[in-house]
Amino acid sequence: MACLSPQTDHIGRVKVLITAGPTREPIDPVRFLTNRSSGKMGYALASAFAHEGYSVLLVSGPTDLDVPEHVDFVSVQTAAEMHDVVSRYIGRMDIAVFAAAVADYTPARVEPQKIKKSGETFSLELIRTVDILGSARESLGFGGTLVGFAAETENLEFNARDKLTRKQCDLVVANDVSKPGLGFESDQNEILLVYPEHSEALPAASKHELSHQLVAAIGRLHAERLSSPMPI
Repeated sequence: MACLSPQTDHIGRVKVLITAGPTREPIDPVRFLTNRSSGKMGYALASAFAHEGYSVLLVSGPTDLDVPEHVDFVSVQTAAEMHDVVSRYIGRMDIAVFAAAVADYTPARVEPQKIKKSGETFSLELIRTVDILGSARESLGFGGTLVGFAAETENLEFNARDKLTRKQCDLVVANDVSKPGLGFESDQNEILLVYPEHSEALPAASKHELSHQLVAAIGRLHAERLSSPMPI
């Protein structure tokens, strides 16, 4: 796990934490469980936030992408590592955007040596990973603007709104990854912004273009949140 030293003066700037990419959950020294996330949307967001003058910390699983300029960066491999880094830094942040596709399960045991082929079937016991987004409010005490991502293959708005409620988000950015040419591994995406009171569709566009639309939307949401009276 490596961290680049801060590149800019962060005093007085709105601080944003972004998670991106997949995680890799090891099975043995040569195999791991992962998913198809490329990290492109999260990296595009980090670049767009930095371009708009935000102080950005990008926490990323393994990708082939270059770290955006003027962004502080922490590289992780597993869901547990990502949770540890988020736990360490989120208390300093004003906005947290969880765009990473974090594994829901990890092997119960990591074999010290390569598993050899033997029988016709092979069983692997999996255990739940820590829910990073779900722990942000209560376990980690984050009181800033919280944005989650939902990659779905069915019932897009219903599942995204359920996630919004259960995980106490201010916004969930949802996309249907079953659509050809969009989402995972693609440079294009089509997203649905799900707020507590309404939803807003953003038509298919490049992730670069969508990232700037998202930064504007999240910036407005954060400003509205700051201007709203706190509950007594």
